[in-house]
Amino acid sequence: MSVEVRNLTKIFGSQRAVDAISFTAGQGEIVGFLGPNGAGKSTTMKIATCYLPPSAGTITVNGYDVVQDPIAVRRSVGYLPEHNPLYLDMYVHEYLQFVASVYGIKGRKGAERVKEMVDLCGLTREQSKKIGALSKGYRQRVGLAQALVHDPQVLILDEPTTGLDPNQIVEIRSLIKRVGQNKTVIFSTHIMQEVSAICDRVVIINRGKLVANSDVASLQAGNRTGKVTLVEFEQPVAQELLQNIPGVLQVDLAQGNTYRVTSDRDADIRAAVFRIAAEHNWPLVGLRQEENSLEKIFQQLTK
Repeated sequence: MSVEVRNLTKIFGSQRAVDAISFTAGQGEIVGFLGPNGAGKSTTMKIATCYLPPSAGTITVNGYDVVQDPIAVRRSVGYLPEHNPLYLDMYVHEYLQFVASVYGIKGRKGAERVKEMVDLCGLTREQSKKIGALSKGYRQRVGLAQALVHDPQVLILDEPTTGLDPNQIVEIRSLIKRVGQNKTVIFSTHIMQEVSAICDRVVIINRGKLVANSDVASLQAGNRTGKVTLVEFEQPVAQELLQNIPGVLQVDLAQGNTYRVTSDRDADIRAAVFRIAAEHNWPLVGLRQEENSLEKIFQQLTK
């Protein structure tokens, strides 16, 4: 595994910011790291990038321990913090050359690598501008470029799309997905659509504790007892007849003439609903399965 977190704990005074969490992230995997504000996400990321020491437990990156081998870890990791710390008076190209030189990438090799990052991150037209003159979206691109310039195996991104407009969000998502094909990517976000769009797996923490660690599909499928179908009629109907359909567990009135029918996961009640509607002359307006959205799951796990 590229990143292994084992029983990680971080204590600040009397507060356990991170409380014995464990998870892994492998090469070619994009892991969404979720949790409400104050859950411990940024603290975990700072420990993984050697900015903070753990109070207990371990994090290893490509086999290197963050406490025992911090220099090797830093060489292996590209990091974009939540508040992107850039030198605003430097030009884009100049700044990326500086970052490359910090990693020992100089001369022709450094110039070639900077050009690759400028092209990859869509900075060609902006590379001769001062960073302070760039929009938030382009500053995030510069932050991603500096995180990638030394070709790290692990990319750790703390809310990389915060404050961006919809077009910029789509562009940054696309870039993350592209670079994540052969790297390990761990990124935090509050945008659930982002998780659905690019993540292979989701890790959720709440008040410092791990509450979920699963691929997206399994998380959505496994977080409820049954399948929910929303059935809408033109007029009120007898709920007990819907309740008697084989496989139906519960029927509730959602709103108006729409009924929320919970059934076994393997049961398909649509044909039975159509038959009952035809037999009793109930005009059927709509029939759709309710999605178990990531937003609902997140709320259930972190409330």
